[in-house]
Amino acid sequence: MVKRLFDIVCSAAGILVLSPFLLWVGWRIKNEDGGPVFYRGERVGLDGKLFKIFKFRTMVVDAEKIGGSSTSDDDARITEIGKKLRKYKLDELPQLIK
Repeated sequence: MVKRLFDIVCSAAGILVLSPFLLWVGWRIKNEDGGPVFYRGERVGLDGKLFKIFKFRTMVVDAEKIGGSSTSDDDARITEIGKKLRKYKLDELPQLIK
């Protein structure tokens, strides 16, 4: 219970401090191609247990229909802002919200 409270307080503080940057990133993603700002998906975790992820979108809309599920750093489906977000792992910041 204490750990969960600590996680919530730290996440809220992180969101508050980073909110101007998060809003700017969201604006850049939306401005680049007009698609959604966030990507929501499911991944398989420990012992095959499914969990949901919530990230900034770094690829073009419908990227899964254009190519495979694996991407390299020079994949043409990655947007310009997406390249920067991936390089510094900033696409993961929305996980603070969840």
